[in-house]
Amino acid sequence: MASPAAARSPVSAGASPMQRLSTFKSPSAGAASVTTPTSSALDSLALDPIFSAFLSPSFSSTSFSSAALSSGSPASTAEKLHHAIRLLENQLRSEVLSRHHDLLSQLSSLHHADHALSTLRSSLSSLQSSVRRLRSELSDPHRAVTAKTTQLSNLHLTTELLQHSIRALRLSKKLRDLMAADPEKLDLAKAAQLHYEILSLCDEYDLGGIDAVDEEIVWVRETGDLVRSEAMKVLERGMEGLNQAEVGTGLQVFYNLGELKVTVEQVVNKYKGLGAKSVSVALDMKAVTGGSGYGPGGIRSSGTPHIGGGAKAREALWHRLGSCMDQLHSIAVAVWHLQRVLSKKRDPFSHVLLLDEVIQEGDPMLTERVWEAIAKAFANQMKSAFTASSFVKEIFTMGYPKLYSMIENLLERISHDTDVKGVLPAINSSGKEQIISAIEIFQNAFLAHCLGRLSDLVNSVFPMSSRGSVPSKEQISRIITRIQEEIEAVQVDARLTLLVLREIGKVLILLAERAEYQVNI
Repeated sequence: MASPAAARSPVSAGASPMQRLSTFKSPSAGAASVTTPTSSALDSLALDPIFSAFLSPSFSSTSFSSAALSSGSPASTAEKLHHAIRLLENQLRSEVLSRHHDLLSQLSSLHHADHALSTLRSSLSSLQSSVRRLRSELSDPHRAVTAKTTQLSNLHLTTELLQHSIRALRLSKKLRDLMAADPEKLDLAKAAQLHYEILSLCDEYDLGGIDAVDEEIVWVRETGDLVRSEAMKVLERGMEGLNQAEVGTGLQVFYNLGELKVTVEQVVNKYKGLGAKSVSVALDMKAVTGGSGYGPGGIRSSGTPHIGGGAKAREALWHRLGSCMDQLHSIAVAVWHLQRVLSKKRDPFSHVLLLDEVIQEGDPMLTERVWEAIAKAFANQMKSAFTASSFVKEIFTMGYPKLYSMIENLLERISHDTDVKGVLPAINSSGKEQIISAIEIFQNAFLAHCLGRLSDLVNSVFPMSSRGSVPSKEQISRIITRIQEEIEAVQVDARLTLLVLREIGKVLILLAERAEYQVNI
């Protein structure tokens, strides 16, 4: 539907907006005459319940038309709408006229901006063309530089690999020359050092895959196994013979191989096992009796040898225990000797103390580890023998002074042989208590038997049934003699003598009580 204002204006029909604006000769006056009433009219439109709906963002022309038709006065509504349209057109016209110069200047600015954009577009097209030309001119040199850089990097890498490979092969040749020398004059420490340097060089610079190096590495590893074997023989021979030079040589070889700590741990574990095995073998009753368990001289299920084999088995048990004490002495002294050399020897190049490479601060010493394992194994075997074999229980209980004397002799020998100024002994007081407490179960049984024997003798001299009887001089003499025999059996050791005297004190108290009982009629 055409606008009424457009229908009444002959100029506006078919004319452009600029032509419409040119028809107004005095824009400022016209704007002044129209603006005020039109503005008030527009305000009334915004407050009108009909026209305010057109300001809503959710306005629907269909809904509005439907409501207008159903209101009963569509013509009146249409007239109001035409009137509102005229007001809005007048307002727009006045706004355009009042800002005529600004719009013209903006139009000029747009024209200049369009011209500038055209110039910029042309410049950008030229720049893009130059960039494409520059890219094509630089791409070939760039590819060439990249290829040359990669080539140079590969050359450097190859050169380094060749240098390190040549060094590894030279070291391998030195090792071959060294190993080809007289075996008696073979410098194991130098061989170990070369072996370690070659393998470290190959690992650090990843020389694997180079045929010449791989072939040498196979031989180098075989040579390393040979050096380890010879060094272990020297080390063990030095420990057994207490030769500091040989022990030092063996330790230096393993230090040069980078395996000192691991090797020392292996040696310590080996001697732990030897100590435990020595104790186990000494108390193996099947081996003592020489039978399978039920043959002549065999051991019965109760842990006692067959009839007629007791004396021989007893003698064999003490002999095997004596051999065990000798082996434990050798083990303790050997480990102490190893520890002694570690605490004295330094690497000639780095001046590192070898003991610091093996033992960290706060860790137990090597002798403590081995002796603790031996004491634990000895205690377990003694406890097992006490409960599982009545034969062993009887021998060690009745012969406890001998058993204790063997232990004391072992501790004294170890202390004497490891008493060197400036060096820790092989066993400290705590270690001695560990091994002595292992046989405490037999000590208690021995003291109980001692008290029982003397108490039985007192009870036979002063029977409770015959009150008032006076024992004979011979009976009293027999008690005194028995007490002397008990003291003489343990007099070799002051500590054990004191323990027996305590039991004798209990017997004397019993004797006094029985005598008093006999006198008080």
